[in-house]
Amino acid sequence: MTTILSRSADHLYWMARQVERAENTARILDVSNRMALLPAMGTNRVEAEGSEWDAVLQITGGAELFYERVPKATPQAVIRFMTLDAENPSSIYSTIRAARENARAERVALTTEMWEALNSTWLELSSLTPARLASRGHRNFFDWIKERSHLFRGAAVATMLRDERYHFLRLGTFMERADNTARILDVKYHILLPDEVEVGSALDYMQWGALLRSVSAYRTYHHAYKETITPAHVAEMLIFNDAFPRSLHSCVNDTLEMLDAIGGPRGAEARRLAGELHARLHFGKIEAVFAHGLHEFLTDFITSNNALGNEIQSAYLVAE
Repeated sequence: MTTILSRSADHLYWMARQVERAENTARILDVSNRMALLPAMGTNRVEAEGSEWDAVLQITGGAELFYERVPKATPQAVIRFMTLDAENPSSIYSTIRAARENARAERVALTTEMWEALNSTWLELSSLTPARLASRGHRNFFDWIKERSHLFRGAAVATMLRDERYHFLRLGTFMERADNTARILDVKYHILLPDEVEVGSALDYMQWGALLRSVSAYRTYHHAYKETITPAHVAEMLIFNDAFPRSLHSCVNDTLEMLDAIGGPRGAEARRLAGELHARLHFGKIEAVFAHGLHEFLTDFITSNNALGNEIQSAYLVAE
């Protein structure tokens, strides 16, 4: 890396991760909200609902802080905690605020369109109250966050010079997206796995459909698989199908491409780790994943992706 300071790379990388994280938090809340509205079958409604919302806290890493303040994971409490709580570093409010602070630090490196997209999002979000959010409708709010993320990312792709600043911005997007796709899939399959009698039932079908909609893949799934929704095909698409841009395989492909573009001897270990992840996804088979355990596979992927993120941080992003 010769043309960009580590502190600038750090700001751009984390700005992109924080915008992507806000979007994916909205996606996680959306799928949980959709699942909570489905009828309970073979399980107690209260217990099922508690499990769904506790799952949100577990996968976003906010469970410990939440339960220090609130005794029970109700839909209202979790949504408030994960959307507008300024004291929760994982909330949508906090991640957009952090992204905007990083953007302000790199204001001269951003195009006007990028800055305006992110700044206007923050201004509108910071004026929201829980009452206004409720009247707006949670699903409408989640859709709005996704749209604002798409607007910022689209502005970046359409207007940024293809230099190292662009590469670090995109690297942050793909690293965060891979982590969150794995976590969203794990929520459904492991933490929210239905009772044995419900596997293959109408409820199971609706839950997998809700999951696909949460990652904007419902129609894409039916283009790729000309049959009913099955857990194996959903997992295969979200893990191995590199034509789907939110799949783990696609994200790691793009991560490796960005690391190769950045180059430099400092990034050799990061590229090696990304190459190992890429080989695992490029040559992997869904049958082997299910034989070993989908939850175990996803947990291992998240651990490996975090190790890659730590190496990127160490190699490139330590402030000078």
